[in-house]
Amino acid sequence: MDTVELRRTAVVKLDVGDDAHRLLQETIERFKQAAQMAADDGWNGTEDGYIVTSKTELHDRTYDAVREATDELNADLVCAARNRAADALDSCVEKRKDGENPSKPQFTSDSVVYNLNAITYYDDYATLATVDGRIEAEYVLPDEDVPPTTYFCEEWEKREATLHHRDGDYYLHIAVVKETDTEPEDAENGTVLGVDLNVDGHLAVTSSGAFIGNADYLNHKRREYEKRRGKLQQTGTRSAHLTMNSLGGRFANWSEDYLHRVSKGLVQEALAHDCTHIAFEKLKHIRKRISNASKFQQWAFRRIQEYTEYKAAEYGIAVEKIAPQYTSQRCSHVDCSFTHDDNRDGDEFECLKCGREYHADYNAAKNIARKLLQNWHKSGSGGVTSHLALKSGTLNVNGIYTPTTV
Repeated sequence: MDTVELRRTAVVKLDVGDDAHRLLQETIERFKQAAQMAADDGWNGTEDGYIVTSKTELHDRTYDAVREATDELNADLVCAARNRAADALDSCVEKRKDGENPSKPQFTSDSVVYNLNAITYYDDYATLATVDGRIEAEYVLPDEDVPPTTYFCEEWEKREATLHHRDGDYYLHIAVVKETDTEPEDAENGTVLGVDLNVDGHLAVTSSGAFIGNADYLNHKRREYEKRRGKLQQTGTRSAHLTMNSLGGRFANWSEDYLHRVSKGLVQEALAHDCTHIAFEKLKHIRKRISNASKFQQWAFRRIQEYTEYKAAEYGIAVEKIAPQYTSQRCSHVDCSFTHDDNRDGDEFECLKCGREYHADYNAAKNIARKLLQNWHKSGSGGVTSHLALKSGTLNVNGIYTPTTV
């Protein structure tokens, strides 16, 4: 039996005082500045027009300038910011290879990446590097054991962490590992919730049959904002300009809140079905599948995935992004899987072979979840003990259905 290293994410809330809060805020801003400077340099690239993605080359090109511009930000944080920029630039290169035209990375998330030189873990608190020495932050643990807290124990070795600041609170997302004698094929055992995202109708539909959010309502609010913005632009006065800026801020806040609620609904659905994973399509495949998606809708999809990922991590639920084909055209029934463009007509799905009828987005969500199970099965990292979540039970990769017990 082989030894396997399991890797999870432990999430813990931190309690910090006013002085520590101020230092962390300044550290976050300088970290974002450092990442942006490295990304800007890499984006401008070489004389031949190539984007620089090598971490070593980015280090040589930017390290001294970044440290000077950020008032000697901790060296480990500068390196972590450079690594984040390199990863983002590498993603841009991959998109270009796929024929896309990505925008330069912009770093706006209030977060900082800490390696083990920049953070030290103790029994009740951690010390974190800031712009002015280290601060102590006490752990705030829930009364009940929930998956992220379960991983926050001596059995799991703590590694690097990402500090997130949201809604006035600080959270550490800590990579934790432990060795186990579990067979490799058991490492990914779990239940998958598939999610299909859409430009109209319901924003998100799950393999468990949940319909979450209203894309038509979101698009309506966007059109109303654009209409009012256009009228204010035509007015051209200073007062109209100020009103336009205020209006834009209100709409941005409303949109973010709405998408937060959608992502929260997805995580709650995953919890209700004891899911260990949530599966989305990769964004580039969504864009190809939904060619009429606007930049705003694409932004909304990206936000839903991002918000779902960090909310799910708090409960030990992983988010996976897959590159499926024909999820909209394939019959999701395990005994059929017939694929044809004419199977789907708008929101309706009727298989031309077996005659089964589904809501088209529900059918696609089941296919997305099943695709992840198949990927595990083919790679040897998951077997027949993995399932996808359905309305009234689960289904494994071999098509064996297990009803929900009451």
